[in-house]
This record gives sequence, C-alpha cells and structure tokens, in this order.
Amino acid sequence: MPSSLLVGANQRRFAIGRARHFGHDPGNQNKLPEDVMQGTSAAVPSARSGTIGSVARNLLTAVLLAGCAAGCGLVDAVFDGFKHARAVENDLVAMVGVKPAVGFNWRNGRLTSVTVTFPSLLQDKPLHELADAARAAVGKEFKQRADNVVLAFSLGPSETSAVQADQTQDKNLP
Repeated sequence: MPSSLLVGANQRRFAIGRARHFGHDPGNQNKLPEDVMQGTSAAVPSARSGTIGSVARNLLTAVLLAGCAAGCGLVDAVFDGFKHARAVENDLVAMVGVKPAVGFNWRNGRLTSVTVTFPSLLQDKPLHELADAARAAVGKEFKQRADNVVLAFSLGPSETSAVQADQTQDKNLP
C-alpha cells in the first residue's frame, strides 16, 4: 500500500494531490484521488466539497448578521406597530362598541397610513364621529402623526344574480 494512503483524512488529500503533482506515483499519475482509492474502504472527500461548503456557510452567516443588524429597527417597528394596532382596536371598541380591523404602513420609520376597517356600516354613529374617534385613537396609541388615516367599512359580498354574473364574465373575454 502506498505511504500516502496511511495518513489522516486531511493529510491524505494533500498527500495524494502532492503525489499526483510531483509525479511520485507514476502508475496513478493521471487518475483522480477517488479512482486511486477505489480498492480501499476509506472514504476520500472531494477537495472542493469542504471549500464550497465553508464558503456557503460563511456567506450565509454574513447575510444573516447583516440582516439582523439592518433589521433590528424594522423588527421593533413591526412588533410595536401590531401592539399599537391592537390598542387602537380596543380603544375603538370602547368608544364605538364595534371592533374594527386596524392596519398600518410604515416607510423609513415614518407612519404613512393607518387603515381602520369596520365589519359593517354603523347606523347609530354619524360618520364624522367615527372619523374623529379613529383619528384620536390612532394619534394616542401610535404616538406619532399618521400621514393618512383611512376609514373603511366592509359591505360583504355583492348582490348579483347568477345570470348577471355570467353575462358580465362573457363580456370580459377577448
């Protein structure tokens, strides 16, 4: 057995590569290390697998660290935003008696819009009172001025007969 096969795994790769490079083993000079080791039970790792794996692992680590460093403020803003949205919902339930869905949009640390969507039209409250209550709750809970507060109502599904829907769909075809 050649002496290059009696060394450890890391040294084996170097020894086989060295033997191939310097021509110390003329019988196996043009063979790959995997071919030289074919008759043995020892596993020979590919010379590239460790390099590619470590490069990929280092790249992934760098991306994760960069993402964490850049996203710390973003993560805090999102979690705080959901807390503020729930607080707005609770305030509006206390003021109006109906729980709305509250959504928000932040851009570059600035609150650009807050959408307050009620599940149906509220007949017992005038629209201006709902708007004032929504503005007050958003300002109080988000603790910053929203560029736009959107007040919406869910109306449910539209009321059309099946015949009307089929006629409308036929007109949309090319």
